[in-house]
Amino acid sequence: MLNYTLKRLGLAVVIVSVAMLMLFSMIYLIPGDPAAVALGPRATEAMREALRVKMGLDQPVWVQFWNFFSGAWTGDLGREVLSDRPVAQVVMEQLPYTLVLIAGGISWSVALGIPLGAWAAVKRGSMADRIVGILSVAVIAVPSFVIAIYALLIFAVSLRWLPAIGAGEPGDFSDQLAHLILPSLAVGLGWVGYIARMVRASMLEVLEAQHIRTARAFGLPERMITYRYALTIAILPTVTLLGVGIGQMLSSAVFAEIVFARPGVGKLVYDAILTRNYPLVTGAVLVTTVLFVLLNLIADLIVGALDPRVRSRF
Repeated sequence: MLNYTLKRLGLAVVIVSVAMLMLFSMIYLIPGDPAAVALGPRATEAMREALRVKMGLDQPVWVQFWNFFSGAWTGDLGREVLSDRPVAQVVMEQLPYTLVLIAGGISWSVALGIPLGAWAAVKRGSMADRIVGILSVAVIAVPSFVIAIYALLIFAVSLRWLPAIGAGEPGDFSDQLAHLILPSLAVGLGWVGYIARMVRASMLEVLEAQHIRTARAFGLPERMITYRYALTIAILPTVTLLGVGIGQMLSSAVFAEIVFARPGVGKLVYDAILTRNYPLVTGAVLVTTVLFVLLNLIADLIVGALDPRVRSRF
């Protein structure tokens, strides 16, 4: 397990390094002068030159990349243009809201997807199985921003069951939870279909395994065989799927934070793009990239700890 962990950790470092190179290259290749765009058309040449020097744009490209690369690995993401605050501080203030939103989305997808997938596998070929299959495809096909808009219109505007915008009053857990329900539903509902289909396929395979037939031969109750022995094995691929789904949920969180006017990294990036705050855009995207790689690493380690076959193949 230690060898597997070190290999996965090394791979994660390589992926983050490549992502940093690609991110810097894309920012560098964008046409135009970032200082002129950030200050606007009324800025003087002296003001633009001062900002270029402050942002390090007057240095050779390899020096700019080294400063960006070395600073990022030490937690220094530069300073944002408008308030001159450290980018890392600004991003970290918004990151907890996004993490809570993603955790809520994962909770929806797991709480609904696993039972639906297991039920469809047990009822294989029945009308219930077909209904679950249709619903799974339907929620996968609907974009997250459409779900967010309709959830807002139905449950917040028409029925007035839940609050429409914001993240709730600080320190009031019940109010924050009420504000989290609709955005997290918009983020996680699409992955209910993926998880249900994955669990169903995995359950059908496990139910045909030899140890399940042996358990039936010993006369164990079918409910125990299905949910204690088969389901515990069938959900292992779901962990890996959730690791991959974090990236999709991060992108969905952008729409949810905009529609529901919630603070978060996605809303932060959106506002930074509108104001051409390139250091803040770069820092926020880099933090979300590291978060995505880290969550995938955790998912891989969990699967490796639960299934020794995964460790032997890597």
